Amino acid sequence: MADRIAVIHARWHAQIVEQGCQAFLEAIESRGISLDRVDRFAVPGSYEIPLRAQRLAATGKYAAIMAAGLVVDGGIYRHEFVADAVVGGLMRVQLDSGVPIVNMVLTPRHFHDHDTHETFFRDHFKIKGAEAAAVCVEAVAAGAEPRAARF
Repeated sequence: MADRIAVIHARWHAQIVEQGCQAFLEAIESRGISLDRVDRFAVPGSYEIPLRAQRLAATGKYAAIMAAGLVVDGGIYRHEFVADAVVGGLMRVQLDSGVPIVNMVLTPRHFHDHDTHETFFRDHFKIKGAEAAAVCVEAVAAGAEPRAARF
């Protein structure tokens, strides 16, 4: 029976992404879900998230998977390539496995490594983490079958 939640987060831009993960965990716990039921997995960057999500979904242990990362525009084409690959990969995992994937991989068009943008995105990830927790709980409840876990 799938009764756990997986959190997959990219280590790239960890100081920003971690804000969303912490907000997600706080919001999940505030909804009555014990953090003992949440497993965290770090991957090098956002590009590696869909494969880890696919492997975790295949275990049958997870009622939902939350993915967190930040794909930024470094001034070259790979921003859009990576963003498309990650979002498309997560959707494919969700559709193929039936496990809800909550996407908190943000792909801003313009990001610069300076205090203003870093502060904005740290704060923004806190908001997105709380929103992701609400979506996660709702997705699991909506898709739960009588024998599946309900949060």
